[in-house]
Amino acid sequence: MGVVLRHFVRSYVDDVKWVNKGGRYYNDEALLVRQGPKGEGIKTVFYPEEKLPMPERFRFVPFLVTDEPPPGQRWGHDWCTSCGICAKVCPPQCIWIERGKQPNGRPKPEPEKFFIDIDICMNCGYCAEFCPFDAIKMDHDYELASYDRRTAHIHDKERLSKPISYWREIAPKKAEAEELARQMAEAAKAKKKDKDGDGREQRISEAVARQLYYQGLQY
Repeated sequence: MGVVLRHFVRSYVDDVKWVNKGGRYYNDEALLVRQGPKGEGIKTVFYPEEKLPMPERFRFVPFLVTDEPPPGQRWGHDWCTSCGICAKVCPPQCIWIERGKQPNGRPKPEPEKFFIDIDICMNCGYCAEFCPFDAIKMDHDYELASYDRRTAHIHDKERLSKPISYWREIAPKKAEAEELARQMAEAAKAKKKDKDGDGREQRISEAVARQLYYQGLQY
């Protein structure tokens, strides 16, 4: 009984410590302490009032990256060129793409329609990893439950498109590393003049850019 009583008392010690700091529950600062190594007592998270912070590595349903939207719009120009690599490497084959067409009937390098069945998606991240244009990223939004699968669980291009600022918000370190890699690669291409001199400089710069990029993936 003494052991039980000791655990009972210790479970409320942190509640007393946080009583003058906004309380131990429904408090973002207290939640980090409660879930960290310094937390004591009950560690229960009262979802949905309380939600654990998502790490940058967390991945859920993919989304399409676009440029910053003009005033009055939700997203800007698509980064996706509808090359179809994401659909080819997708293990459960849950991605469908319809390429756009120009007025003369020739293919347009952007998707007209883009669908992902989130019930089939296994959140592996292959589509984002193999995309040559960084046009697909893995989202952090995991609250997607609904009662209507036919309309809510098949995401279309309108629902999948999100501006690059959203990616920088949920994964700032990774986005910064990717942007630095792109800038260095572009600078290396601009300095390329011949195969012997500047060509070597470009290869070195691109190698450094790739290294920085993969370092960003480790966050």
